[in-house]
Amino acid sequence: MQALEPLTAILSTGADLEADQATVAAELLIRSDVSAPAKRAFLLALARKGETATEVAAFAHAFRDHAVDPAVGEWAGRAIDVCGTGGDGSGTFNISTAVSFVVAAAGVPVFKHGNRSITSKCGSADLMEALGIRLDAPHDMLRDSLRELNFCFFFAPAYHPAFKEIMPVRRALAEEGQRTIFNLLGPLINPGRPAYQLLGVFSKDWVQPLAEALGELGLTAGLVAHGRPQAGSALDELSCAGENFIAGFGRLASVVGGLDPADAGLPSCEFSELNGGDVEANLATMHALLSGAPDAVPAGLRDSVLLNAGVALWIAGAATDVADGVSKARQTLQSGAVEKWLQRVCEFYKKG
Repeated sequence: MQALEPLTAILSTGADLEADQATVAAELLIRSDVSAPAKRAFLLALARKGETATEVAAFAHAFRDHAVDPAVGEWAGRAIDVCGTGGDGSGTFNISTAVSFVVAAAGVPVFKHGNRSITSKCGSADLMEALGIRLDAPHDMLRDSLRELNFCFFFAPAYHPAFKEIMPVRRALAEEGQRTIFNLLGPLINPGRPAYQLLGVFSKDWVQPLAEALGELGLTAGLVAHGRPQAGSALDELSCAGENFIAGFGRLASVVGGLDPADAGLPSCEFSELNGGDVEANLATMHALLSGAPDAVPAGLRDSVLLNAGVALWIAGAATDVADGVSKARQTLQSGAVEKWLQRVCEFYKKG
C-alpha cells in the first residue's frame, strides 16, 4: 500500500505535488487504515506549503468520484450552484441562499450544495431546515423538486460518506484555527455537477487559483469572487459594500479584475447593512426580503442579493450581462414571484 509520509516529505521541502500524486494523497486521506497522525501531518504540510490549483483540482476530482450520485444529469447542463467557502468571519446574512431562491424563481435550475454552520451562527443547511426543506430528502423527491421548483438542496454529509474517515482530523485542526484544503473543497464537489457556478472565497489570494481549479474540472462557465467590504474585512461573496474581486473560468475565463455594482445600476452600501444573526433572525430576514417590499430589509442587503443573482443569471446564460441580470432579478423579487415560489417550496416538502 502507498503511504502518505513520502508525499508529506515532498511538501515539507516546499515542492508542489503533481496531479497524480495529489490524487493518491486524497485517496489515502479517506482510508481507514491510514493513521490520524499521518493524515494530520500531511494536511499541515500542504497548508504550510500552500495549495496549488492543480492540487485542489486533483482532490476535487477524487472526491467527486466518491460522492453519492443523485442522478440529476437531466438538469446539470443548465444548473448553477451559488455558494461560498465560508470562513470569512463576517457574520453576514445568508446571501447566497437568498440568491439561489431568486435564481430558481427566475427559471434557472439551482443545485445548492451546503452544510450546517461551522464558522457562523446560521449555515445554509440550518436555514433550509428552518424553512421546511428536508435535508434527508430522497433522490426521487429532489428530482421532483427540480421539475416543479427548479431547485434542490444537497446536504453535504449525505453525499460524501467517504469524508467520515478524515472528519476527526479536520475537526481537531479546525478547533486549533488551522485551515486546510478541505476549507476550499466543499463548493468544488457538488454531487449534482452543475455546469455553472458562482463561488465566493474567504481570501483574495484564492480567487484566481480556484477559478483555475474549476476550469480544470470542466465546468461550462462561472466566476470566483471575493469581497473586501471595508478595510480589514473579508467576504466570501459579492456585495455592494467596498470592493469585489473576480476571476472567471470556462466561457468566462477572460473575465478578471474587479466588479463594480455601479455598473449594474446599484449604489454602494455600508457593510453593517449585510449583518446576519442566528437561525431565527435570518429566517425572519429571509421572509422579509423575499416579500419584495421595498423597505422590508436594509437596501444594501437587498441590492447585494440582486447583484449576486444578476451575476448568476448572466453566468447561466439567462441574461445578456450583469446589468440585465440584476434587472431580471429585481423584477422577479419585486413581482412577488420569489415569495410565491418559497410558498410552493414549503408546500412541496410538507406533502413529502
